[in-house]
Amino acid sequence: MEILLATFTTLFSVVNPFGAMPVFLTLTEADTGHQRAATALRACIYMVAVLGVSFFAGQYVLNFFGINIHHLRIAGGILLMRSAFDLLTPGANRDRVGPAALEESLHKDDISFTPLAMPMLSGPGSIAVCISLFTERLSYVDMGMIVFGFVLVALASYMILLSSLRLTRFLGRPGMAALARIMGFITLAIGVNFLASAIKALFES
Repeated sequence: MEILLATFTTLFSVVNPFGAMPVFLTLTEADTGHQRAATALRACIYMVAVLGVSFFAGQYVLNFFGINIHHLRIAGGILLMRSAFDLLTPGANRDRVGPAALEESLHKDDISFTPLAMPMLSGPGSIAVCISLFTERLSYVDMGMIVFGFVLVALASYMILLSSLRLTRFLGRPGMAALARIMGFITLAIGVNFLASAIKALFES
């Protein structure tokens, strides 16, 4: 149960579905409620698939390129810290999708995989977290708990995207800014933990 809770809390903070709400609302502005729900569901299913593949196949990719898991954790920690500073800094660019990509997505028939699933929900930071979760000491039960954690994050993201219109109206601009800072602070702590634990492991080895 502890590994399930750790997976959910860490990954939810990095995925940050609240940050995807403005883009989701923009891209589905002309859709009905049913179409918007179907798009959110497909995006979350794709997210679980991306995270699952990263979790199970990530180590083989690292071994192929000769990359140590601790090196990945250092890179992932730096990446998470950078994303966190963007959320914490007033006036910083918090868009995960650039203006050109957003404009292109407005003309797409299906935006559930790109840009919603990638890079909005399952970006480089969450992929790095998933790869670092895999170790040879994990039992099949632990692996199942971690994958179930992916599913719970996807379910929470689906509910948030589904309620994005009401949440945006309820929180308003100040509430969204405060929420972004809270998520940024948590993400910063996760990034520091990644960086410190990886450096400690490298020195010990």
